[in-house]
Amino acid sequence: MGNLCTCFSPKTPVKTKKPTKRLQGNSQTAPNSSNRWTRVRSTRKDTHDALIHEQALAAAILFRQHQQQNGSDSGSFPFDRSISLRYPNGSGSKKTQLPRSSSSRARSLTDPLLQPHQLVNRDIKLDDLDTNHFVLVHGGGFGAWCWYKTIALLEEGGFKVTAIDLAGSGIHSFDTNGVTSLSQYVKPLTDFLDKLADGEKTILVGHDFGGACISYAMELFPHKVSKAIYVAAAMLTNGQSTLDMFSQKAGSSDLMQQAQIFVYANGNNHPPTAINLDKSLLRDLLFNQSPGKDVALASVSMRPIPFAPVLEKLNLSDFKYGTVRRFYIETSEDNAIPITLQESMINSSPPEKVFRLKGADHSPFFSKPQALHKLLVEILKIPST
Repeated sequence: MGNLCTCFSPKTPVKTKKPTKRLQGNSQTAPNSSNRWTRVRSTRKDTHDALIHEQALAAAILFRQHQQQNGSDSGSFPFDRSISLRYPNGSGSKKTQLPRSSSSRARSLTDPLLQPHQLVNRDIKLDDLDTNHFVLVHGGGFGAWCWYKTIALLEEGGFKVTAIDLAGSGIHSFDTNGVTSLSQYVKPLTDFLDKLADGEKTILVGHDFGGACISYAMELFPHKVSKAIYVAAAMLTNGQSTLDMFSQKAGSSDLMQQAQIFVYANGNNHPPTAINLDKSLLRDLLFNQSPGKDVALASVSMRPIPFAPVLEKLNLSDFKYGTVRRFYIETSEDNAIPITLQESMINSSPPEKVFRLKGADHSPFFSKPQALHKLLVEILKIPST
């Protein structure tokens, strides 16, 4: 405080030279001032020009030395204005420039940024596989749109991809409140499988409630399904419904229960027709590790979940559903179907193999698209035993 007071205390007057009249006066009061000031400015300008010339000469010398050290005498140097820093070709730097992601989140080691062709062994030809056709089935409230990253990665890798909009979902025109059975809800998927040529097989990938949907389809068309992959999905047993599965983790503080908003299109005296999810809780429930742009996409694209199919118990047999090879991909940071519930389903009906996506939320096609893609291709390549 003392120092502060000292700064503002009166100081002893200091004598200063008065400004010369050649700076403030005019040519009439100081006849020779104009020429003298012109000479001063000229001298300063000459000094400034000389300094710029020396700096430019030094920069040119350094630039020439850099070219000679890198074996380039062409006089040109590549510069990419799309990024602020690039290591030039042949610079000897150990760092490499990776393709840039449009996501603002930090990329973890569990979601490496790889090109699709890096995820397929070069000694394996797509034509030698049982099938290279992925059929992607979304979860409750989602649509085919949620797979956009997965579709792009798979197609770039040379695979065939079909993403299904279930009844009343995505851009399917049917009113969600009018879906009264699981068979009606899954009809777009079963119609697609029914129209496949004899002998043509697919790999079904189901997410969330889509797990129950692909199980239903596997019971009808086991000969058209080579493998089934459950991604944070409802993998039910015979006689079980999706509601039965979710009831295993019911609790007063359950985030899923807090987010549910029941729709009574037939009146409050009748059972609910659909379930909406509170948009203010979507990020915490489904996208807690996902980029903000994907959360925004989901918030304007998600539709209500038909209620009747959630209540319906599955009829699954060993000689149909049981003949299809099943694989499960766990999501470790899932708030909608927690890892404990996923493991409970796995223990109740063990699949052939289980994989885990570290750091993935309930929507790994958003939060871990590269890692999910890698696992899908890895499962595809697993040979028959």
